[in-house]
Amino acid sequence: MVCRSTLLALAALFGLVVPLAAADTPTKEVAPVRMGCGIMTFDTVPGWGLGEDGKSVIGPTHGSVVIDKAGNIYTSAQMGVFVFSPEGKVVRRFLGDKYSNIHDMKIRDEEGGEFIYGARNANAEGIKFNAETGDIVLKLPFPAESGLKLDKFNPTAITVAANGDIFLSDGYASNHIFKFDKTGKYLKHFGVKGNGLEEFNTAHGMVLDTRYEPNRLLICDRNHQPKGRLLHYDLDGKFIEEVITGLGMPTSAAIQGDYVSVPDLHGRLVILNKTNTIMAVLGHNPDPAKGGNFNIPQDQWKEGIFSGTHGSYWDKDGNLYVQDWNVSGRLMKLVRVKN
Repeated sequence: MVCRSTLLALAALFGLVVPLAAADTPTKEVAPVRMGCGIMTFDTVPGWGLGEDGKSVIGPTHGSVVIDKAGNIYTSAQMGVFVFSPEGKVVRRFLGDKYSNIHDMKIRDEEGGEFIYGARNANAEGIKFNAETGDIVLKLPFPAESGLKLDKFNPTAITVAANGDIFLSDGYASNHIFKFDKTGKYLKHFGVKGNGLEEFNTAHGMVLDTRYEPNRLLICDRNHQPKGRLLHYDLDGKFIEEVITGLGMPTSAAIQGDYVSVPDLHGRLVILNKTNTIMAVLGHNPDPAKGGNFNIPQDQWKEGIFSGTHGSYWDKDGNLYVQDWNVSGRLMKLVRVKN
């Protein structure tokens, strides 16, 4: 059975016209909103992560979400990285110039602890820091040894292979993807800007796709025309396939088991299975003026409706945490409904 919310979102993805329901009547008490369908049904958690005054505590967001082994949720904002307990309380924060504007994050359990890898587009670098202490142990500036003469270097995505090799996508500039070894030594680069089959028109997001053996890169080609798409490349930078097209503006991807969550900047999150079939669409925003819009202040947020959906991550129980690109700073918890 296809639920109405998924039908509406699919209609928007593929240009169909479906009558919309009337807007909810505002109330003082915000009720959870159920979204998705079948095994990918979720309930929102109203007020999760907000301060005691009901206001966002993280400031403007244009970033990512990851979760450590203890279940703590890390989200990056303009000010830095905020760490929440599963209950939505801030347990620590890494603020200031060293941690600001991390556009994408990945987390890995390694010798010496858990480490976060970050792509900092506004600061022209990748970084690696200890998730517990915040100690920065590696920086990845533009690799001059590549021989490239670039006017700009604005990394938007980062991911790490099982052997520690690091991939850093220059998604807001050249659209090259740079490969380093675990020590930060430059190895190679691949990819060019363009609209062809094997080109990137904003290689905005990237994740190690562990749904397949051998593992491969799943790359979000956000601005590909006529609509955004996902691509597979192997870990040597060779094109494998175009995975799925027509996803609006896919910003990032997060894997759990056979499933991948893909935020779309237009204001929705798409969940795909291992065959890359759409299983559910969450948080669909039917208003084109508000989907993909950074300037939606908190007093205009609508429960269960996303705006500039930018980052997501699964916890061990299959719940999702979703960040909007948002002027007030929006991070949402979606609890998986168990059948």
